[in-house]
Amino acid sequence: MTVEHGGGSREPAAQSSWLELSAASLRHNVEVFRALEATGAPARALGAVLKGNAYGHGLEQVLPLVHPLVDILYFITPQDALAVRAFERERKLAPRQVLVIGAISPEEAVALAREGVDAVVADSAWAEAGPRLRAARLQHPLRVHVHIDTGLGREGFTLEQLPRDTGFLTEYRDVFEVTGVLSHFANTEDVTEQAYALAQLEAFEAGTARLVEQLSLKGPLQRHIAASAASLSLPRARYEALRVGISLYGFWPSPETRLSTRLVLGGLPTLKPVLSWRCRSQVVKWLPEGSYVGYGCTYRCPEPTRIAVLPVGYFDGYPRLASGKAHVLVNGRRCPVLGRVMMNHLIVDVTRATADERPLTATLLGHDGGETLPAETLAGWAQTIHYEVVTRLGSHLRRVVVD
Repeated sequence: MTVEHGGGSREPAAQSSWLELSAASLRHNVEVFRALEATGAPARALGAVLKGNAYGHGLEQVLPLVHPLVDILYFITPQDALAVRAFERERKLAPRQVLVIGAISPEEAVALAREGVDAVVADSAWAEAGPRLRAARLQHPLRVHVHIDTGLGREGFTLEQLPRDTGFLTEYRDVFEVTGVLSHFANTEDVTEQAYALAQLEAFEAGTARLVEQLSLKGPLQRHIAASAASLSLPRARYEALRVGISLYGFWPSPETRLSTRLVLGGLPTLKPVLSWRCRSQVVKWLPEGSYVGYGCTYRCPEPTRIAVLPVGYFDGYPRLASGKAHVLVNGRRCPVLGRVMMNHLIVDVTRATADERPLTATLLGHDGGETLPAETLAGWAQTIHYEVVTRLGSHLRRVVVD
């Protein structure tokens, strides 16, 4: 249930701090990436990355929104992937392609095969799953995508390991069906000059060719290496599928990506943040001149000050490193956070944002009136990146879909 509150914002009843998710913004961002097919190599599939509790937005809330809009759903854990199949059965939905890109045990590999969920083979330890899959007497083999390490230095087979360490895929051809190859870029977001990324693409294509020859693959492979940044600014990397994470939720991966995209596309598409974070005040009151605020007495009021105590803190995911630097929005005005960010409280100066001590609603992330407080700004105050800010939002926070 949602109710209207002053200023046109919406808040769920009996909840002091909550997240609002804009379904319209999510749909808009999907269309931005669909439109890329007209500006470069056409993408046969659009994938949505839902790892990290859908980048902190809430898997339970985002999955019903994104399921009808995209072609592939990417997850880190088998548990989340299997939950999609349960969700589809419950709602009688046609199954989407689902791919687990994280670590998987042999037992989990069997469960994924039975549910028609794809998995990523990233090292030779996967040979241990072969006998387990055979013993399970599966109706269909496990669909797998081979991970090629093209220069990130994380998971995947290096070119030197191909085909030396992938022989088990031939030995257990009856239970492993290779349907795709993937990799991860290391440096597309931090630079505008993409020489390293282009070298990774060369390695990716060379590794794919080695696999095709080794395994005598006849059918088409689904190749995917482009996450948000490369999807926008490196058309050659789009291949058969896009793997869109942070930008699905309305964020530019970096300022460099924004600049590169403008140069490549000849214009800048609009990405709309899906998430807003709001909090209702616990206390609004006056403090006399000279009063100290918060632990450590790190702030002293230079004049009589009206403060609002917000029942939200670093337990909820508001970064403590933003102490003394952050602002929130109240009635369309920026209000500084005073003193230290506490585990369960923020104290903000609302002297110029409200004329009385009635309860109020603060915006920690999002729009309020003519002001905007993006996750990138909060990340800057906390000396981190917006990826971390949103993915660390507490799973206990209520998430409300609005449109």
